Amino acid sequence: MRFFMSKVVAVAAVVLLTGTMAIAAGVSDGVVKIGVLTDMSGVYSTLGGKGTQVGVEMAVKDFGGTVLGKPIQVIGADHQNKADIASAKAREWFDNEKVDMITGLLNSGCALAVQKLGGEKKRITMNTGAASTELTNKACTPYSIHYVYDTYALGKVTGQAVVQNGGKSWFFLTADYAFGHSLEENTTKFVKAGGGKILGSVRHPLSTADFSSYLLQAQSSGAQIIGLANAGGDTTNAIKQAREFGIDKKGQTLVGLLIFDTDIKSLGLSVAQGMQFTSGFYWDRDKATRDFAKRFYAIHKAMPTMDQAGAYSATMNYLKAIKAAGTDDPDVVMAKLKSMDISDFFAVNGKIRADGRMVHDMYLMEVKKPAESKGEWDLLKIVKTVSPADAFMPLSESTCSQVKK
Repeated sequence: MRFFMSKVVAVAAVVLLTGTMAIAAGVSDGVVKIGVLTDMSGVYSTLGGKGTQVGVEMAVKDFGGTVLGKPIQVIGADHQNKADIASAKAREWFDNEKVDMITGLLNSGCALAVQKLGGEKKRITMNTGAASTELTNKACTPYSIHYVYDTYALGKVTGQAVVQNGGKSWFFLTADYAFGHSLEENTTKFVKAGGGKILGSVRHPLSTADFSSYLLQAQSSGAQIIGLANAGGDTTNAIKQAREFGIDKKGQTLVGLLIFDTDIKSLGLSVAQGMQFTSGFYWDRDKATRDFAKRFYAIHKAMPTMDQAGAYSATMNYLKAIKAAGTDDPDVVMAKLKSMDISDFFAVNGKIRADGRMVHDMYLMEVKKPAESKGEWDLLKIVKTVSPADAFMPLSESTCSQVKK
């Protein structure tokens, strides 16, 4: 009798498991739908925006347009750098549009809101544009991936390099939201660790047009380094206005803590020459990056930023994970993504950790002098390649609930 009951239980377990696998197998809703939610019209639109969607669409086309015999669709929207708009759009996409994965998420406030919702809805988010380390610490979820860069890596690589070159005293101009706060906090840690000191900081609203009062405070501090804990149009506006004030001629140096190729293009080499910063990608690194950039340029008429190239890579690896898993079930796909080595034109030594952080080589960049440039987008040179272990926050410091300690 006991043997008979054991067989019944075993058969029931097999049936249940088979049924579960059958439900999980294949593509839900008959389509894999990817949403690109980013700044399409504001201060970050040039470094992300439509170019990020171009990167995603290129990946889908290169993959073949289908996965597991089902079509792949891409939709896009502008979150306007407002967390409530980002959250509402993501909810609409998850509930009504049946979006399987959201990428882009340029703006930490927006990314935190959407990532939280993704965790609740059990939908994958692959953030390529937002930077706050909170995304892979207390705000992490089983379905969140932080793909391109973060404020820890930016602050560490740039902060250490500047201090080692003699920039010991700092004053920060900081974007007044999650990203800026995190970037200032992380950079401060590495500046102090290197023997530097912080003389003060001032916070400005996102999309600030007039930096005069903030720059005057920075100037009066007497700091050697004015650290720009902002990005996009805010960074370029601050640098241009600082040059108008002659700050660069009075012994103070501006250091951009998050800089993109498009920012340098906007500033011009005569203004930006010699500036050092950290990046997760450069289009002219090697043949593979140049080949991708040439194709991207043909569509977008600009070289890809690390956000735009990262969106291609994130999408391509997401689709590879679905194909390898035989399903678009988010739990199975996330497990597959975290088991994969990420190696393509974008990522060198890439791996998605338990906290969702995709670690990979980072680069200390320097802006070329005008005489060194051989073309319109020949703007930068790689000074140093930094390994994942030396760039990103170690898992031992993570406060992510997904990390077992």
